[in-house]
Amino acid sequence: MTRITRGLFIAYVVFRFGLDAIFFESLGAKRWARWLASTLRLGRRLEAPRGARLRMALEHLGPIFVKLGQVISTRRDLLPLDIADELAKLQDRVPPFDSDIAVAAIEKSLGKPIAELFVSFERKPVASASIAQVHFGVMRTREGGEREVAIKVLRPGMLAAIDQDLALMRWMANFMERWSQDGRRLKPREVVAEFDKYLHDELDLIREASSAAQLRRNMDGLGLVLIPEMYWDLCTTDVLVMERMHGLPISQVDALRAAGVDIPKLARDGVTLFFTQVFRDGFFHADMHPGNIQVSVQAATLGRYISLDFGIVGSLTEVDKEYLAQNFAAFFRRDYKRVAQLHIESGWVPAATRVDELEAAIRAVCEPYFDRPLKEISLGMVLLRLFQTSRRFHVEIQPQLVLLQKTLLNIEGLGRQLDPDLDLWATAKPFLEKWMGDQVGPQKLWAEVKKQAPLYAKVLPQLPVLLHQYLQHRPQDALQRDVLARLLAQQQRTHSFLQAVVYGLGGFVLGVLLTLALAKGYFWH
Repeated sequence: MTRITRGLFIAYVVFRFGLDAIFFESLGAKRWARWLASTLRLGRRLEAPRGARLRMALEHLGPIFVKLGQVISTRRDLLPLDIADELAKLQDRVPPFDSDIAVAAIEKSLGKPIAELFVSFERKPVASASIAQVHFGVMRTREGGEREVAIKVLRPGMLAAIDQDLALMRWMANFMERWSQDGRRLKPREVVAEFDKYLHDELDLIREASSAAQLRRNMDGLGLVLIPEMYWDLCTTDVLVMERMHGLPISQVDALRAAGVDIPKLARDGVTLFFTQVFRDGFFHADMHPGNIQVSVQAATLGRYISLDFGIVGSLTEVDKEYLAQNFAAFFRRDYKRVAQLHIESGWVPAATRVDELEAAIRAVCEPYFDRPLKEISLGMVLLRLFQTSRRFHVEIQPQLVLLQKTLLNIEGLGRQLDPDLDLWATAKPFLEKWMGDQVGPQKLWAEVKKQAPLYAKVLPQLPVLLHQYLQHRPQDALQRDVLARLLAQQQRTHSFLQAVVYGLGGFVLGVLLTLALAKGYFWH
């Protein structure tokens, strides 16, 4: 399909589902815009709400636009809630592509016939999405054994199709920003740029495999989740071969209960797992919807989560984690002034913002939560409300926090589906308290000293030479040379003093050890 043909098809879908009416209405209350929006209905049936019409239009436009809708649905800080809720219903319902094409793509990418690569290969795919599909198989290990695997292979020709649709999306985004005030607020060009990055990242299966490997290392020893092992000899940008996992979908609650899984514990473990990834590691699975989560029913690992599909992961810096932890803690203390100060200190609100105005706005959206029990408070909704309120004060919401908010809403919905009495705050509170406790005091200082020790060890011995070279080759006036010379002398004295301290301590310790040895008579036995 050429770009012109594709553009005409998009125009037809836009007209059929009345997206043009939504656009013209968003231009404002101008009389001509209202008249044009009503006239252009032309007998079309547009009784469905605008969010539902937008969702149906994206489904008709195909998998790339469905994915765009899924990405946009995470931007609840920008979207009206009715549209965000509808877009959240979008699913990747894509028929599988021909197995012969999949086999040819695997053989081309891995450079060997399928019979040499795998002991067996199931030609019928077990899962299919817009970007890739998955087949099961059995591979032979280096030790000569056999291991069940899952083989993920990209749809051929996806890059060209994606680039073509992205070019059209950029044109539409520019048009929206030029002609619609609402369009400018939604920042369509930024959304398309974010979508571009997201799609091209997902097209690189090596990137997905490396994210899975990182999560597997982070979660090792926690005893809550199983993450498939990646078989790097059989991983390329187009093909990913991983350990096959056996479990039941988390949505099959009755089957899990019949298998002996403790459902309330499973709900608590899900929250624990997420907050461990966020506040301990700063690296989290950001696509934890029910389709990507299974539960093990095998005796040795009964009740453990099984994570799948690592195309979307989020990462947080220490600054991000501190901002989130302090915001949550201040919120549950009802310290709205501190929440406002945190927004300003983070640099996301203009420095000239009045703290009292921001405090009042935050109080207005947060205070109603305290009329209900703590277990009914949604941390994801708290974060969303903060984002929406901050928008009035020209806050630029960071992408990593949008991913966090979206995943937190997924986790909360899943947890309360498993256990309606789940007290999310009681589960999250220990992680916030521990993390904040680790940020102050001697333990934090000692950790920072150890982290910087290699740099100090490299730079400090070179300091006298560097200062000497500076004095020799960078002539300064007499005062500056005198100051530098004194600094050099002081540094040398400090170096000598440190040597003396180290030798003195070493001698003292050695003396104590010898005294103890003599006292116990080690040298006489």
